[in-house]
Amino acid sequence: MLDHPIISIVDDDESVRLAIKSLLNALGFTTHPFSSAEDFLKSAVLRETSCLILDIQMPKMSGIELQQLLVSQGVRTPIIFITAFPQDTTRTRALEAGAICFLSKPFDEKVLLRCINKALEYERR
Repeated sequence: MLDHPIISIVDDDESVRLAIKSLLNALGFTTHPFSSAEDFLKSAVLRETSCLILDIQMPKMSGIELQQLLVSQGVRTPIIFITAFPQDTTRTRALEAGAICFLSKPFDEKVLLRCINKALEYERR
C-alpha cells in the first residue's frame, strides 16, 4: 500500500475525466487520467493504481473488457464503474467480477467518495 494512493480515471469523455480529476486532486488524491483502456494498460501506473474509476462504454475496449483482462492477468485493483447507460445485466456482471461500485452518470460526489474510501479499504487488505 502506498502512502499516497494513486487513483486512475479511465473515461473517453474529457469533461468527465477532468471533473473527477479536479475533485479528487482538491481532496488531496493523486490522480492519473486516461482517455482509453489501452492508454491505461500501457501506463507506468498500471500496477501502482490503488483504485480505478472506469467508464463502461468506450471505443475499442470497454470498461468490462478491461476489467476481465485485468482479472485474467491477476491484477486485483478495486474498480468503480461509472456509466451514462446503466443496464442491470452490465451492473450484475461488473459487481460479480469484483467491482466495488457501479455508478450512473451523473452521480453525487459524496457517493463517489464513499466508493473510493471503500475501494482503498479493500486495497489495504
